[in-house]
Amino acid sequence: MNPVAPRSRGGAVQQPHPQMIDVVLQSLDDAKAEHTVSIDMTGKSPLTDHMVITSGRSHRHVGAVADQLTRALKEHGFGGAKVEGVPSCDWVLVDAGDVVVHIFRPEVREFYNLEKMWSADLPAAEAH
Repeated sequence: MNPVAPRSRGGAVQQPHPQMIDVVLQSLDDAKAEHTVSIDMTGKSPLTDHMVITSGRSHRHVGAVADQLTRALKEHGFGGAKVEGVPSCDWVLVDAGDVVVHIFRPEVREFYNLEKMWSADLPAAEAH
């Protein structure tokens, strides 16, 4: 979703609608998620525009971060995110379409190391 240019209505300036990635990153920061990495998926995958990987300190923190994120998305008009992994809260996936968020406990994040897999640049021939 692209931001809308501010418009004047009766002398008041409307604020631009925030982009989904901005809402996600602000929510994760507010929830005190740790070591957040945002990966631009343009040319890497047709499934999403951004992948965000972050950590919570414990099972409870991972669940709380996911809950706060889904509420923030709804509040900003990006409702309908699919959430998986909440019962165990080792790895919670929040799929909001344009942005996919992986929230890990630190040990699980280290094991799967998604940053390394998705941050690598593809050769030019494979990127198209």
